[in-house]
Amino acid sequence: MMPFSAELTFHGDLSFFLKSKKRRIERRLSERTSVKDVIEACGIPHTEVDLILVEGDPVDFARVVTTESKIDIYPFTSNRHTLFPKDRLQVLQIRKFVADGHLGKLIRDLRLLGIDVAYDPTAEDRQLVAAVLDQQRALLTRDRRLLMHAAVRHGYYLRSQYPLEQTLEVLRRFDLRPAISPFSRCLRCNALLEPVPKERVIDQLQPLTRIHYQNFRRCSACGQVYWSGSHFEKLQKRIETIQSHLARDPAA
Repeated sequence: MMPFSAELTFHGDLSFFLKSKKRRIERRLSERTSVKDVIEACGIPHTEVDLILVEGDPVDFARVVTTESKIDIYPFTSNRHTLFPKDRLQVLQIRKFVADGHLGKLIRDLRLLGIDVAYDPTAEDRQLVAAVLDQQRALLTRDRRLLMHAAVRHGYYLRSQYPLEQTLEVLRRFDLRPAISPFSRCLRCNALLEPVPKERVIDQLQPLTRIHYQNFRRCSACGQVYWSGSHFEKLQKRIETIQSHLARDPAA
């Protein structure tokens, strides 16, 4: 077929992924190509795209481009309910995640808040993709190529390299404020914590802990025991810091 052009206009913060930072890019195509492939050839994972308009009409990722076209690509934004709300491609309220091995501090924050995040620092890409499929989780990563995997339906590319900012990004993107339940999940293995009588865990406690503390929780999976010791105050301050940032968020 004769070569043709596709003019892509990227809206919102999608220019973050573009090398030139230009919002408008022209791609020369010589064969039938899906909109998903055209967009990802520009460096933008499909998980970051919430709305696609071809010549002003909403389409999904499978739409095939065969002739010269003007394509508008929109990210996930807070005002997504005003422009083609029924044709949005991303899900808002995801509650289960899997994260790659470079995000240990983010995972600790999210689990501290009670968010369900599977995490294995030694996991390979194929294992992360398997967790996405088998456990219906959204992928958190700074590897854009991994997010472009055809099997990854939902995910998020973390813009910041700093744990606190990453935590706030995830909470805002997936509207996780209603899901926050501090100190309800094991920081080690992600399972839920359960109240446990002191006498059932007393053999696992140090002498001073046995004397000064009465209330305990235990992980339902790995058996790790938690109580409100000196470490608790540090964790509480971390939660307060995160919540104070959320309270100042105009999107809250």
